[in-house]
Amino acid sequence: MKTTRGRKAPPLVRIIPNAVTITALCTGLSAIRFALMERWELAVSLIMIAAILDALDGRIARFLRADSHFGAELDSLSDFISFGVAPAVVVYLYSLQLWKGTGWALTLFFATCMALRLARFNTSIDAPMPEWTKGFSVGVPAPAGAILGMVPLMVSFALETPLQDFPLLFAFSLLGSGLLMISRIPTYVVKNVRVPHPFARLLLMMVVGFMAALFSVPWWTLSLCTIIYLFSIPVSSLSYGRMKRVEEDVVKF
Repeated sequence: MKTTRGRKAPPLVRIIPNAVTITALCTGLSAIRFALMERWELAVSLIMIAAILDALDGRIARFLRADSHFGAELDSLSDFISFGVAPAVVVYLYSLQLWKGTGWALTLFFATCMALRLARFNTSIDAPMPEWTKGFSVGVPAPAGAILGMVPLMVSFALETPLQDFPLLFAFSLLGSGLLMISRIPTYVVKNVRVPHPFARLLLMMVVGFMAALFSVPWWTLSLCTIIYLFSIPVSSLSYGRMKRVEEDVVKF
């Protein structure tokens, strides 16, 4: 089958990864709609779902051998909307609007940091890097930055206590997560973390425990995981520095 311009039409299987990306885009953007309806838990949940879809689209593309420059650019645009614009607007509508112009400035700051983080990622994606650096990301990745920015929201759901009247909490969360995204602090890439064979079964049991907790007390579980990730950042920085020194010693030798 050919198009009207004489080029072969792409098979349906090559469109699947882009369809997942667009689904993530629509899911993240819909969070703003539900925030306007003050359905806060659903709004945050949609951004979480967008993060899951974002983690899947690249793997699906590589599995189907359907990755492309178009897909990579579409993914970045989707990330900016789902993890840059949507979380910032949700947090603004929930609490920061009490600060009026200052609250909106913080919203713009977070979204801008997300754009800068994605632009840096896109320009460095083809740069040659040592194999060991694949376990680290430069700065906090986009989905993690979005979730860190919404930590006070998740804590308020867990405590079943509205925190709209404490905009300072949300100001710190957006400011801190934005700075972490544009920083050059090495952070772990979870999918590339190597697990020793003796700990594989233990990890599987931990996954079972995590899923049980997620279905029982979802917001407590997600809040705790986010806080654990935040405390892992100094550990990842130290690990990166140690591995870098070992690599430099090998090169010198």
